Amino acid sequence: MSFHEVRFPETLSFGSVGGPERRTDVVTLANGHEERNSPWAHARRRYDAGLGLRALEDIAQLIAFFEARQGQLHGFRWKDWTDYSSALPGQDLTFEDQTIATGDGARRVFQLAKRYRSGAYSYLRPITKPVASSVRLGIGQEALVEGVDYALDATTGQVTLAYAPEIGREINAGFEFDVPVRFDTDRILTSVASFQAGEAPNVPVVEVRV
Repeated sequence: MSFHEVRFPETLSFGSVGGPERRTDVVTLANGHEERNSPWAHARRRYDAGLGLRALEDIAQLIAFFEARQGQLHGFRWKDWTDYSSALPGQDLTFEDQTIATGDGARRVFQLAKRYRSGAYSYLRPITKPVASSVRLGIGQEALVEGVDYALDATTGQVTLAYAPEIGREINAGFEFDVPVRFDTDRILTSVASFQAGEAPNVPVVEVRV
């Protein structure tokens, strides 16, 4: 899949609506009980970029971005303003935000990830499009230095340590991140009259696997 490492304009994504989507197959048995199964290990996010448009200049910016991606052909980065940080809302990033793995004495390559908790249950989401300048890494209580202790691949979200952490040592990380997406349409219908009347165009965006 072709992917452009460029972020959709933040001024346009701010104000959009969207969020995670799951796929669950539900079978109702003869006795009324259900069997539920999901073929997806991870959620897929959908957004409507049209609701973030506030001026005619925004439409011109949207069309330019759409044409440069050639519609659905090329993926791009998207900032989800409701979920773009490893830290809790209102808190600063630290390298202790997320535990992404535990050392085994041999492994040096690790995937950035964010854990979502609710009660005794949790879900670990792989982060494949981190914001490079925001990434912080540590082992236990010790902060690491990028370029010395580790290298980051901002296109995959993988970090490679200079040495393998000892068995049982926690690898921690803090970061901001984007969602890899593409336009979910090959056409954008706009009308100056409708837009001035308060009607925003429909611009669907959907997450892609990378």
